[in-house]
Amino acid sequence: MDYPAMSNQAILRVIGERAGQQRLNQDISQTDLANRAGVARIVVQRLESGRGCTLESLIRVLRALGLLNQLDSFLPEPGPSPIQLAKLNGRERQRASGRRRKPAVPGN
Repeated sequence: MDYPAMSNQAILRVIGERAGQQRLNQDISQTDLANRAGVARIVVQRLESGRGCTLESLIRVLRALGLLNQLDSFLPEPGPSPIQLAKLNGRERQRASGRRRKPAVPGN
């Protein structure tokens, strides 16, 4: 899928469709999934219809579906880049440098 070209709403629909298909594949009703996840049934309905839910509710639903390990595929642990490692001589980076501003020119 070309996620960068998709709207946020379209991505929410894809996530909802996939969550719903996973639920159906496991033969779990929306009510049972909601109970297992500790959320209201409307949360599962909103997720599956692409209307979204909170991040905490999504984590609860993924846990109830046994899919929490899929987060590593979704957002892998980045680790430092080889260039950063060389610059830091093996030390761990503590903060981002941010954008550097040009120094003010005296007299302007």
